[in-house]
Amino acid sequence: MRTLRPQLASLFLLGMALAQRQVTVQEGPLYRTEGSHITLWCKVSGYQGPSEQNFQWSIYLPSAPEREVQIVSTVDPSFPYAIYTQRVRSRGIYVERVQGDAVLLHITELQDRDAGEYECHTPNTDERYFGSYSAKMNLVVIPDSLRVTAIPQTLNKVEHDSLELKCEVSKSTAQHSHVSISWYRQRGSEAPIEVISLSRDFVLRAGSAYAQRQATGDIRLDKVGETTSKLTIYNLHPSDQGEFYCEAAEWIQDPDKSWYAMTRKRSQGAVVSVQATDKEFSVRLETEKRTYIVGEPVEFRCILEAQNVPDRYFSISWAFNSSLIASLGPNAVPVLNNEFAQREAMGQLKVAKESDNVFVLKIYRLRLEDSGKYNCRVTEREKTVTGDFIDKESKRPKNIPITVLPLKAGFAITAISRTPGVTYNESFDLQCIIKPHYPSWVPVSVTWRFQPAGSTEFHDLVTFTRDGGVQWGDRYLGFRTRTAIEKAESSNNVRLSISRASDTEAGKYQCVAELWRKNYNSSWTRLADRTSNLLEIRVLRPVTKLQVSKSKRSITLVENRPIPLNCSVKSQTSPDSHFAVLWYVHKPSDADGKLILKTTHSSAFEYGTYAEEEGLRGRLQFERSASGGLFSLTVQRAEVRDSGSYYCHVEEWLLSPNHAWYKLAEEVSGRTEVTVKQPDNRLQVNQTHKNITVLENQWVTLECLVSSRTSPSSQLSVEWYVWRPGHPEKEVVARLNRQSTLRYGDPAVLGDLRGRLHLESPSPGLYLLSIQNATVRDSGAYDCRVEEWLLDPSDHWYKRAEDLSGLITLTVKQPDPTLQVDTATANLTVQEKESFPLDCSILSRSSPESHFAVTWYNLRAKEAGSRAEEDEEEEREAVLSVGPDAIFSPETGRWEGRLRFQRLSAVLFRLTVLQAGGADTGNYSCRVEEWLADPNGVWYRLAEEESGMVAVHVQDAGSTLQSVICSNDALFYFVFFYPFPIFGILIITILLVRFKSRNSSKNSEGKNGVPLLWIKEPHLNYSPTCLEPPVLSIHPGTID
Repeated sequence: MRTLRPQLASLFLLGMALAQRQVTVQEGPLYRTEGSHITLWCKVSGYQGPSEQNFQWSIYLPSAPEREVQIVSTVDPSFPYAIYTQRVRSRGIYVERVQGDAVLLHITELQDRDAGEYECHTPNTDERYFGSYSAKMNLVVIPDSLRVTAIPQTLNKVEHDSLELKCEVSKSTAQHSHVSISWYRQRGSEAPIEVISLSRDFVLRAGSAYAQRQATGDIRLDKVGETTSKLTIYNLHPSDQGEFYCEAAEWIQDPDKSWYAMTRKRSQGAVVSVQATDKEFSVRLETEKRTYIVGEPVEFRCILEAQNVPDRYFSISWAFNSSLIASLGPNAVPVLNNEFAQREAMGQLKVAKESDNVFVLKIYRLRLEDSGKYNCRVTEREKTVTGDFIDKESKRPKNIPITVLPLKAGFAITAISRTPGVTYNESFDLQCIIKPHYPSWVPVSVTWRFQPAGSTEFHDLVTFTRDGGVQWGDRYLGFRTRTAIEKAESSNNVRLSISRASDTEAGKYQCVAELWRKNYNSSWTRLADRTSNLLEIRVLRPVTKLQVSKSKRSITLVENRPIPLNCSVKSQTSPDSHFAVLWYVHKPSDADGKLILKTTHSSAFEYGTYAEEEGLRGRLQFERSASGGLFSLTVQRAEVRDSGSYYCHVEEWLLSPNHAWYKLAEEVSGRTEVTVKQPDNRLQVNQTHKNITVLENQWVTLECLVSSRTSPSSQLSVEWYVWRPGHPEKEVVARLNRQSTLRYGDPAVLGDLRGRLHLESPSPGLYLLSIQNATVRDSGAYDCRVEEWLLDPSDHWYKRAEDLSGLITLTVKQPDPTLQVDTATANLTVQEKESFPLDCSILSRSSPESHFAVTWYNLRAKEAGSRAEEDEEEEREAVLSVGPDAIFSPETGRWEGRLRFQRLSAVLFRLTVLQAGGADTGNYSCRVEEWLADPNGVWYRLAEEESGMVAVHVQDAGSTLQSVICSNDALFYFVFFYPFPIFGILIITILLVRFKSRNSSKNSEGKNGVPLLWIKEPHLNYSPTCLEPPVLSIHPGTID
C-alpha cells in the first residue's frame, strides 16, 4: 500500500485534465494467493457534483460470467448479495476511502471463490451521462504453495566458533515468480535484527548490524541445493546469541511492472547461545583510504574486541604523529588538547564513543598539515573499592598514515546531450561534465542556465549549491515539477533530466561550475569558475496520425425521422488524444458550408450560426462512443429544409506536458448527402358517384369517405360544394377545418339551407353532411374536397395533399299527387223553401298534412237569346269558396244568407243551401285543391280535382203552413217572434260553451294548419209584410 498511494496521487493529477467521467481500476490480471490480504484500487475523474464520490464493487464469477454479483458499496448497506453479507459485516471485506474520489477494496482473507472479474462502478452525479461509469479487472486466486522449513534446534557455541544454519524454501506456483530469503536474530521481546538477505533480484545485502562483518567475510549466505540456503557466521561474538530464523517471500510482477509479495512465511527458530572465552581483548584501527584532498572528511574507527565489554572498563586515547589529540575515560567524556579543542569547538573535529566497543575520531575538513600517522590506544582499567581506576593492560594497533593533497583549481566543463531533438512528452538529459573529477566533498556549485527559444537572455534555471542543496531560479518554477537534477557521487558531473518536454523547454542550455573553498572562519572563497558550451534543444510536436473516414453516403428519409450522421476517426496520434468536432452542412445555394455544432476538445458545446438561424438547437443530439473514435450527430425530427450535404471537421488536440492543450492536426470527413422529403401522398377519397332522390321535407345524408390517408396523425379539413342547376359555378356549402371548426358558405347563396345543415364525423375519415327538411331548391350535384394537413418538425401544419370525392347528385321532389275526389253523379229533388245538402268527399289525399281548398260551383243553362247561343255551354257560378287557411269567400247575390258550411271530417265537406227556390235548380259540383307546406312553411298547391255533378231540381209548392201563419198576426208573433229571443239566448249559450271547450282541448287544430270554423252571428231574415215566416239561418262557419 505504501507504493500504491504515490501511484494514485499521480493518477489523480492526470484525471483532473479529463473533461468526462473516467473510472480507472487497478490493471489486471492480478495473481494472488489464497488466504492472503489483498487490496484493489479504483478512482474516478472528470466528474461533476460532490467531491466525495460513491463506489460499488461487484464480481462476475467464471461460472456465470454474465451475472453480476454485488459485493460492497460505500453508500448502500443492503448492496451485498447474501454470499458476501457476512464477510462485509465482519469486515472481512471492506472499502477504505483514500480520497473523495479514490478507494481501496480490502479482502482480508482471500478465498478460492473470490476469483473472477471485478467491476468498480460509480453512481452518476453528473448533469448528463457522459464518459465511463465503471471499469473491470481480473483477479486470479492461486494456491499458496510457499513452504519455509528449518530444523528447530538449540545450539551452544563458544566465542570465535562458526555457526551454520539451513533453511529450505520451495514453491510450486505455475506463474513466474521470484523468492526472497532473509535471516533474522531476535532476543526475547526485542525487535528482530536482520542478519543477511537475498532479495528477489538476487542481490545479497547484510543488515546494518552485520554489514561490517559481511565485508570482512565473517557472514555468508550460500545456496547449497535447489531449494536450500545456508547461513554461515564465522568468528562468533557473544552478541550473536539469540534465536535465528529465516523468512521467505514469494513475489510476482503485476501488469504495471511492479513487484508484489503474494505471501510471506517464516521458519521455526534455532536458539543459539555464545559463551565468552576469557578477558583478553584486541584493538584494531580502520579508515576508508590513505590519500585525501584538502577539505575532504576522514573518519578513524578504533574497534575493541573483548568479552563482556559492557561489564568492563576501558579508556582510549587518540594520537597524531605520537602527539595526543584526545582521550576518553570509562565515562566516555572526551578531553582534547588546545589545538584540536579549537577545531572541535568550530565543528571541524569530533571524538566520540559510538558503541561499547567502537570509538570514532572524525575530521570533517582536512588540512594539508593533517598529513601524518594516526593511532589509538585502549587501556583496560579496574575499579577499586574506593571508586578509583587502576590501569591494567594497554594495547594499540598499527599506525595508519594518511596523505592530504592540495586542491587543484584548474578544471574544464562540458555540456552534452544525446537527444538534441525530442518530441512532446518525451524526456531528455543534459550532462555537465567537470574534469578532473573532484571528490564529492569538494565544494563545487553547478548552475544550469536557460535561454528560451525566441529569447536573447539567459536566466538561472537551477543550481546545485556547494553544500549539496538545490536552488531553483525564480523565472522557471514550472520546471520543478518535470525536472530532476542529480549529482554523481564519483564525480562532480551534474545531470539535468527533463521529462514530458514541451515548447516551454525548447531553447539553449548552458552550465556554469564554480570551485569553492571554505575558510577556517566558515567564510567561502571562490577559487575558479567555468562556463560550458551551448546546447540547443528542439522540442517538436508529434507527427500526426489522424485519419478521418472519407467514405461518402446518401440518406433519403421522410420528414420527422431522425438524421443519423457519423464521424469516424480511423486512427489517432495518441491514446490520450482529444478531438474537437465541427459539424457543417452545405446547401446548393451556399458557397461554403455553414457551421451547425462544435464540440470542443474539452467536450463543451457551441452552436453554430446555422443552428441558431434554423432553430436546430432543440433538435440536435451529439454522442461519442466509449472508445472515443466515433462521433454521432443526430438531427431529430427532420424537415425538408434540412436536406443538404453534411460533413465533419475533426481537430486533434493533445495535452502538452505543461498541461496546456494544443491543436496538432485537423481533417475533414467525407460527405453525407441527406435528402428529406415529405411523406408520400396516400390520401384517397371515395370516388364513387351516387344518385339520391328524396321527397321534400325528408332528411338526406351525404357521405364523404376518406379511404386512406398519408399519416394516422394527420388532420383533415373537409369542404362541401354544391352545383345547382342553372348556376355557373360550384358554391361552398360548409367547411370543417382541421381544428374541427365549422364554417358555412355565403349566407346570400345558401339562404335557408344554412339552418338545415348538420355536419358530423362518426368515425375517423367518415364525414356526413345531413340536410334537414330537404326542399326542391336543395337539389344539385354535391361533392367534398378533403385536405390532409401534416405537422412538420417545427410544429407547423402544412397541407400535404387534397382530393375530391365522387359527385352525389341529389334530387328533391315534391310528393306525387294522389288526390282523388268522389266523381259519382247524383240527382236531388227538393221542395221550394226546403234546404238541400251538397257533399264534397275526398277519397284519397297525397299527405296527412295536406290542407284543402274547396269551391262549390252551380252550373245552369244560360237564358235563351238567339238561336246561335243555345249551343253554348252552361253558365258556371261559384257558390262558395273555402281556402286552405279556412277563409271563406263572401256570399254574394242570391246566395247571401242562405249557405251553411260544415266540415264533417278531414275529408268530407258539406254545403247546405237553405230556402231553395226555383232559381236554384241546376247542376252542382265541387273542386278540391290540395295544398302542402314546404320545409320553409310556404304553402303550395300540389293538385286539384273536381267532383261529379249533383243535379238539383226545386219544385213549386201550394198553400202551406207558412202562409197560414203569416196571415194571422197573433199566431205569427206567437210562433216566430216570442220563441226567437229564447232560442237565440239558448243557442248563444251553447255556442259559447262549446267554443271555450274546443279552445282548451283542440286548440292545436288551428296551429296545425286546419282551418278554424268562423262563427257569425245568426242572420234573421224578417219581413212583417211578407207572407213567408222569418228565416233563421246560421251562415257558414257555424258549428253543428
